[in-house]
Amino acid sequence: MDSIYPLYRARVPADHRCMNTSVSLPATATADIHSARERSGLWLMVAGGAVLGTLGIFLEEAGQSPFMAVWFRCAFGLLALTAWFAVTRRWSELRLIGTARVAAVSAGVLAVVNWLLFFEAIARTSIGVATVVVHVQPFLVMAFGAWWWKERISRSQGMAALAALTGLALASGWLDGALNGVGGSSRYLWGIALALLNSVGYAALTLIALRARGVSPLALAWWQCAVGAVVLVWWPLSQGWPAFGPAWAWLAGLGAIHTGLAYVVLYAGVARLGAGRVAALQFVYPATAVAVEWLVYGRALSASQLLGVVVMLVALVAVGTERSRRA
Repeated sequence: MDSIYPLYRARVPADHRCMNTSVSLPATATADIHSARERSGLWLMVAGGAVLGTLGIFLEEAGQSPFMAVWFRCAFGLLALTAWFAVTRRWSELRLIGTARVAAVSAGVLAVVNWLLFFEAIARTSIGVATVVVHVQPFLVMAFGAWWWKERISRSQGMAALAALTGLALASGWLDGALNGVGGSSRYLWGIALALLNSVGYAALTLIALRARGVSPLALAWWQCAVGAVVLVWWPLSQGWPAFGPAWAWLAGLGAIHTGLAYVVLYAGVARLGAGRVAALQFVYPATAVAVEWLVYGRALSASQLLGVVVMLVALVAVGTERSRRA
């Protein structure tokens, strides 16, 4: 799964440093600058989410095992992000020491596991269902925060979490199966379970990312790809490489497009927006995944599943808005 939520909570708003200046600007000029930043951030997040929404198509068209797909994603993602750091001359962000390095490597291992779980979930359910189910993870982060760090959960946050769980049940197709008197196949149910486990993994990744203080989101993403490229290289070496041709292009796209390009665009947008808008715009990704799957493969969600998606979106926006008010 590709959620910006883990690194969003731990992000370093480097772009905001340029606003700390001793030059006083008129209120109207400051408002115009802020408005322009928000507009650019909105479009960047929409573009990044839309790009990520096509990930499932690349995965299916490549026709490779999840292990092979994840290795290619890590390898080509590493190349793409390395090129970005070279062009922007921000090599210093990649030099980590002490706790930051341990956190980055740990996050890399967990990210690889999460990608494997997500790709396996897609294979057992569908692109849209797996993507939507995984997006319950902000509420798991909230629950972990209350459990481990004793963070207070307000009544509105609790109600939003219950609404999100209801939306999750609808989006997963559980209601459709219950009304029709049939349960999902064991393969489908395993897919839902893997997607939920992936969501738990991303919640844990958030906690690790918060420990990597001073590490930029893209530097953490670079380390994730580096770790994945190393720990999974045994798979293509032992199982054999895909036949050179279209499969390589689809697999390379998972890294260059859905990791390199998408992450650069998304995090640039995140740095310009508040928590409420980021929460809402996160759903561009699953909404695009659902729409693209319908347009390309003719697989559409049912009315109750679409209702579940809307309920989850509203709940996520409510939590993000309250977090923004508290901040």
